[in-house]
Amino acid sequence: MLALMSALLLIVEDEPQLAEVLEAYAQQEGYRTERAGNGEQALGLFRAARPDLILLDVMLPGKSGLEVLKSVRAAGHTPVIMVTARSEESDQIVGLELGADDYVVKPFRPREVMARVKAVLRRVQVALDQDEKPLRVGPLEVDRRAVQVRVGGHLLNLTPAEYRLLAHLAAAPGRAFTRDELLSGALADSGALERVVDAHLASVRRKLEAAARWACCTPCAGWATGWRRLEAAPAAPESHAAAGDADGGAGVGGRHLRVFQPGGAARIP
Repeated sequence: MLALMSALLLIVEDEPQLAEVLEAYAQQEGYRTERAGNGEQALGLFRAARPDLILLDVMLPGKSGLEVLKSVRAAGHTPVIMVTARSEESDQIVGLELGADDYVVKPFRPREVMARVKAVLRRVQVALDQDEKPLRVGPLEVDRRAVQVRVGGHLLNLTPAEYRLLAHLAAAPGRAFTRDELLSGALADSGALERVVDAHLASVRRKLEAAARWACCTPCAGWATGWRRLEAAPAAPESHAAAGDADGGAGVGGRHLRVFQPGGAARIP
């Protein structure tokens, strides 16, 4: 079980002074720390120290932060907060689509970074502490105790943020959610933008669609076999924000994403 106040943070930052400041604040909060100044060193420490969370700068000498993130995600679900000097929303979403759990933009206040670290670790702890029966929606099974999702018995490789969103959706099959509802229900305290939800949901959609090819026992068009799926619902009244679209959660056309129950009105858009 993860002990929040003694969690091990891997700080990956090529500016020594900034790395020292982050390390000092982290240790003041009670966290243990490891430091890396480049991508290769970061991956070595990741494999050797098995940190509970990684603070990962995007702009690193040699192997970039995004390349490090890809390797970390290929190995498992360790929470990652990206640290970037790029303020453009598109750059931030690239990291989130690759599996980052949150991001902070330079220049930042170290206390804000520590608040985000605490929030991400808290969400991981809550997920680990849940002792509930698995949620089953057709061939989709969400094991909240093991923090795993399976489709037709096949394990999905989800990031922590993707897992929380899918578990939140699966807990209320048939219901349409707005972005605000998903942010508050699954990504509270992250400080994420509404468009971040779109990026995570698009990734979840791709992984579920890939899993559908494993789970379908007979030829089918998309997900039209009637098993439970993420699908666009009809447009809601204008007072509700969109949570995704029919083509993968991009959030255009005033649509929502929903998870359908067995025998529900699943359909090909």
